[in-house]
Amino acid sequence: MQTRGSDVIVVGGGLVGAAIAHGLRGEGLDTVLLDEGDIAFRASRGNFGLVWVQSKGFGAPWYQRWTRGSAGEWPGLAADLAARTGIDTALQQPGGVHLCLSEQEFEDRGRRMAQMQVEAGNFGLEYRMIRRDELAEMLPGLGPSVVGASWSPYDGHASPLALLQALHRAFTEAGGAYVPNAKVTGGTAAPKDFRVETAAGTFAAPRIVLAAGLGNADLAPVFGLNTPVRPQRGQVLVTERARTVLPMPCTTIRQTGEGTIMLGDSMEEVGFDTRQSPPVMAQIAQRAALSFPWIAELNIVRAWSALRVMAPDGLPIYDQSERFPGAFTANCHSGVTLAGAHARLLAPMIARGALDPALDPFSAKRFDVPRAA
Repeated sequence: MQTRGSDVIVVGGGLVGAAIAHGLRGEGLDTVLLDEGDIAFRASRGNFGLVWVQSKGFGAPWYQRWTRGSAGEWPGLAADLAARTGIDTALQQPGGVHLCLSEQEFEDRGRRMAQMQVEAGNFGLEYRMIRRDELAEMLPGLGPSVVGASWSPYDGHASPLALLQALHRAFTEAGGAYVPNAKVTGGTAAPKDFRVETAAGTFAAPRIVLAAGLGNADLAPVFGLNTPVRPQRGQVLVTERARTVLPMPCTTIRQTGEGTIMLGDSMEEVGFDTRQSPPVMAQIAQRAALSFPWIAELNIVRAWSALRVMAPDGLPIYDQSERFPGAFTANCHSGVTLAGAHARLLAPMIARGALDPALDPFSAKRFDVPRAA
């Protein structure tokens, strides 16, 4: 079988890989996107759909800046994808709230947001802590258990499935090569010379981007990289359609463009177990009903679980190989939120051949620092 050559190989056809591949094709690079297929864990299809800023980057202001930068790139990305493909990604960025169901939650949230504002420095972080009376005017049907919320103007939501479809269509219609059922089974690396073997053939390029989610843990060492990622399970419930009620998303509750209400999200350390847990589902539903009692009157029509891609500290990993220049890796659990950054900020860096120093704090080298005695 002949080897297919290109300018760059992207391994992973989910939201992270598709956004990067779309951006690389936009930079004029002959790009091959290798997708494992339906045997993959498909975190992108289980994504809750938030474009979320306000709680990202506590203690890590570089992540706060990256997330906010991505949210700022989202309108341009959505408009570009709509123009190219006719697909509406259902982006709305009206701001968002994190609901607090006790005074303790409200106080803790206030301290967290104040600290993040301090950490933002001159970059700034706009937010407000809103008490229940004012919040009830913003959110119809708010439950009596809600004492208040944090609000920021940067937040929003979109359709993960529409985004994934739009990225793939825009990529292929621009001349990108999408290869399904192409799980990487082997590979070789040399500086600016990479080859990967798959059931769909052998591929070679002077650049390679590993965006295979949890699969990166095994792939990375072959290319001189380290990606210590683990699975974290999250569960989502979806109600029947309702009239448009929620004018903005909440951290764990949002109304889709079709009218359904999505409820989440759990954070479960259960390894690669993708089963659903009724007790956890009950907790999700209970908190949602306390937040908005009218939700209890709706029927649950779908539910699923999915595995997040988590680093030891919960932050993304972006790296380039020192041993094999031209090899990059991208790992995160926020494929929707960071799609703007991946397509419009990260991809141009990879096309130029080097990550911006602003991404240095995201390197996996941070896990090699010895603990102070």
